[in-house]
Amino acid sequence: MQTATTQPESPFSILFESRRIDPTQSHSSSAPLKPDGSYSDNDRVEIGPTPLAFAEWKELGLQPPNLTRMREYRLKRIQDQLVQRKLGAILLFDPLNIRYATDSTNMQLWTTHNPARACFIAASGYMVLWDFHGCGHLSKHLPLIKERRIGASFFYFECGDRTEEHAGQFSIQVNELLKNHAGNNRRLAVDRIEIAGLRAIEAQGIEVCSGQEVTEHARMIKGPDEIRAMRCAIASCEAAIDEMRQAMRSGATENDVWAALHAGNIRRGGEWIESRLLSSGPRTNPWYQECGPRVLQDGDLVSFDTDLIGVYGICVDISRTWICGDLEPTAEQKRLYRIAHEHITTNAQMVRPGVGFTEMTQNAHRLPESCRAQRYGCMFHGVGLCDEYPSIRYPEDLESCGVEGKLEAGMVLCVEAYIGEVGGKDGIKLENQLLVTATGYELLTHYPFEESFLRD
Repeated sequence: MQTATTQPESPFSILFESRRIDPTQSHSSSAPLKPDGSYSDNDRVEIGPTPLAFAEWKELGLQPPNLTRMREYRLKRIQDQLVQRKLGAILLFDPLNIRYATDSTNMQLWTTHNPARACFIAASGYMVLWDFHGCGHLSKHLPLIKERRIGASFFYFECGDRTEEHAGQFSIQVNELLKNHAGNNRRLAVDRIEIAGLRAIEAQGIEVCSGQEVTEHARMIKGPDEIRAMRCAIASCEAAIDEMRQAMRSGATENDVWAALHAGNIRRGGEWIESRLLSSGPRTNPWYQECGPRVLQDGDLVSFDTDLIGVYGICVDISRTWICGDLEPTAEQKRLYRIAHEHITTNAQMVRPGVGFTEMTQNAHRLPESCRAQRYGCMFHGVGLCDEYPSIRYPEDLESCGVEGKLEAGMVLCVEAYIGEVGGKDGIKLENQLLVTATGYELLTHYPFEESFLRD
């Protein structure tokens, strides 16, 4: 059987075997392309939007991203952060940071708690991806990755009592890459790493620096194609929310309703959902109760937060509250809903470039005192591939948790509220996603609020 390799000078390079579906085969220049620039190949190895998603976007007049441009933009963002901080390179283990840097995926949730993948990026842009064994073909279509290797798995499940040995072997590779592609700069940013790996890398005489700051600031400003990807992901999520609403009825369980969101996400090429934040009736207060077997009844509130990782790995973070059945909300439900609605719509008006995080906290809509004890964890947070920096706090949390910074054009924020009084029966969750523009903001999420809660 013939084999092909990349970077044959490295003993750690991944071998690619020819297969019935051959991911190493180059596409011809005449091969048809999908609207996002990817090859229209039914046997493609990379995940992505389905025909259903493309059809829905076309009907809505949405333009998909150009994936080549989006990937180049993201790499440049990382390089700029490395240069700005005088770092030689960055080493990534977080699956979402690897996705941002490479646009490659591999068992994203599994590798979150089994760190089997890593990515090295020099300030020069030289990129190396370590993948799980037998998985090099998954990123073969991505030309920005210069080398594909194995050998980043040094966690106990994988290595047992050989963990330190394997971490030492990995550190030798990192040291060589730093010497070859960062010159005399021995400052290496790392986003997160197993203890054995950290000790082994430091034993090589490498100065390990914080990588989370690098990646969060790189990811903070979205490029034009990332915004296109986000618009598409939001449209697909909102279509799935419609399907979830159709599943909401008396006699259905919370899990039945939540499953419709999962199904709609996957059918359109989305990836996963980070939580199970849907609750009904008395389980809406307090918040953070995840969906379960409770059977819905007419008149129940149903509150949810999507926390959805959709197409292109983009997070769509929308919260809404409905009423089960064709019933009028109670006066108390209307009162709570209107507080939440006023809170997020008023706070959104503050969003524009140059506004400071503390200034937003100080000038925000003030919750009634009865709703402060069970306030949400933040008023705003960034969003991209997941919930991201910054987190803008309530006045009660400013001294202990507040950070300073300013809004910039290209940031995407979620503005949200949970309204439920201690000992109360009901809780309301509302949230929208906003793009910071040159002059203010653009509302990216368009799923409607409930007129029955807002009218007299």
